[in-house]
Amino acid sequence: MEALNRIIDAVLLLFYWCFSWAPPVVGLTCLSIAAGAAMLWVFGKTSNQQRMKQVKRRVQAGLLELRLFVDEPAISLRAQRTLLAANLNYLFLALRPTLWMIVPVGLLLVHLEAFYDRAPLPLSQPALVTMGMTADWNPSAPPPALTVPLGVESLGPPVRAVAAREVTWRIMPLSPVSADKLVFHFDGKQVSKWMEAGSRQRYVPGKRVRSGWAMILSPGEGRIHSDFAEWIEIRYPDAGLRVFGFRVHWLVWFFVVSMVAALFLKKRFGVVI
Repeated sequence: MEALNRIIDAVLLLFYWCFSWAPPVVGLTCLSIAAGAAMLWVFGKTSNQQRMKQVKRRVQAGLLELRLFVDEPAISLRAQRTLLAANLNYLFLALRPTLWMIVPVGLLLVHLEAFYDRAPLPLSQPALVTMGMTADWNPSAPPPALTVPLGVESLGPPVRAVAAREVTWRIMPLSPVSADKLVFHFDGKQVSKWMEAGSRQRYVPGKRVRSGWAMILSPGEGRIHSDFAEWIEIRYPDAGLRVFGFRVHWLVWFFVVSMVAALFLKKRFGVVI
């Protein structure tokens, strides 16, 4: 899973770098159009296009019946049954391409969080860093020691939440930080966490985890190999995507643009949706 995550991140980092000259919405829009075209192509290749054409004709016929025989209850009821059956049939036909797309699209969205969902830590403002300890952690033992990079200040001793098996530190970035690491030392071992601070929107990895399965949802960094930490997380602020002056969640913009792109391209691709 680590190798796959690295490949996906490398491709997305290259794409993001190509649009580094523009606001984040420009790169996300281009990526959404490409994703919409790719999903349309998969839909066409994995769905039964002939049956979908037949179902669409049935829907159109049912709608026409409803308009023409609005004063005929028996015919209207039959048309409604036809529409219901046709729509259920369409959902069944769309299930197969949906299953083909759900895993790759899900992986893409999880990786895009590092680019569009989180913003770097603001300067001169405190932030929280939390480490989840393993089940054999002894809360009466000294906590892990934190070493911060240049330009970052550690604000006091860590706080332990024994029931949750968590240790939390307060830090404050004083100058821009990129790809520098917080280093945690415990019982002769160490583990690090990538951090980002400053004003410019960029790649901001999320939680670093120990479990291979958890890496599916937290792919930004390599797996934790030390045996004292389950996960490490920096509480980053949400990134704001500006579209024509309005704040829009990046997921909403991604799906709107990809769906519109698919609708515009369906005739060129010869796909019935």
